[in-house]
Amino acid sequence: MKKTLITLGLAALLSTSAFAEKVQVGVVMKSLANEFWKTVEIGAKEYADKNKDVFEMEAIGLKDESDVDTQINTLESFITKQKDIIAVAPSNSVALIPSIKRALDAGIIVVNFDVRLDKKASQQMGLPDDFLFVGPNNEQGAYEVGDFLAKSLPKNAKVFIIEGNPGAENAIERKRGFMKVVEENQLNLLASRTAHWETEEANTVMTNLLTKYPDVQGVMCANDSMVLGVVKAIEAAGKSGQIKVVGFDNIAPVQDLMKKGKVLASEDFFGKDLAVNAIKTGLRIHSGEKLSGWVKTPVKLVTAEDLKK
Repeated sequence: MKKTLITLGLAALLSTSAFAEKVQVGVVMKSLANEFWKTVEIGAKEYADKNKDVFEMEAIGLKDESDVDTQINTLESFITKQKDIIAVAPSNSVALIPSIKRALDAGIIVVNFDVRLDKKASQQMGLPDDFLFVGPNNEQGAYEVGDFLAKSLPKNAKVFIIEGNPGAENAIERKRGFMKVVEENQLNLLASRTAHWETEEANTVMTNLLTKYPDVQGVMCANDSMVLGVVKAIEAAGKSGQIKVVGFDNIAPVQDLMKKGKVLASEDFFGKDLAVNAIKTGLRIHSGEKLSGWVKTPVKLVTAEDLKK
């Protein structure tokens, strides 16, 4: 698959005559109940404000991570409004493909970001084999933070995996990274359960798992919202400090937990820049560049020790 590097500086691009009229940009986000996506929204709005002479942005988020219908309706609305660019982070890697195909057929630039569309379903529904994706290597990120946890545990340590939405490609990729950690480090995986990215569901799942497996030693969470629920369950069980937890997103509340010694690490993939990178990529295409394949965005392990520096 072709890989394209993001060009961070767009000053020259934004000054060209291609932007004589304001470009209309629609952004389809995920749950704004999630601290991470609040950060994504803030970053997008700040970037739009700084470039308000160049483009106008309409950004729509969800009430929860499973609200696929709102994403579909938002896409259809953006098509009707004849947006020039649509940046979409699908909550389900298959369900949005028909609407995305309609947008492309209408001549709209579509940038898939954060969660990659399902490749097989995309091909079956007529999308290009190298359809543009802007986002991180989720498997690599999950492996990195999971391996950090594994190296802090004894051999054959007992662990849980708390998964994201099973219909989302990033959840699949992150679980794959965690499973690689389990296999390479000979961890004893007691259970792997989904909490659909949600804090309260993760709290319920972890509470039930702790009842069945009270001797668990580590937990790998596919996002930080679920970390919050897991830590709450650990505290309620009177096991603070006895179970090591890692996550993915590096949101501020989890940074606070890291500073308190309640979370070991989180994988950062720079939420404030996530939608911004997708918008920048769309603007480059609108100006005449030909881009396809994977535009990689960074991931970075953040530990409690890092936050002390």
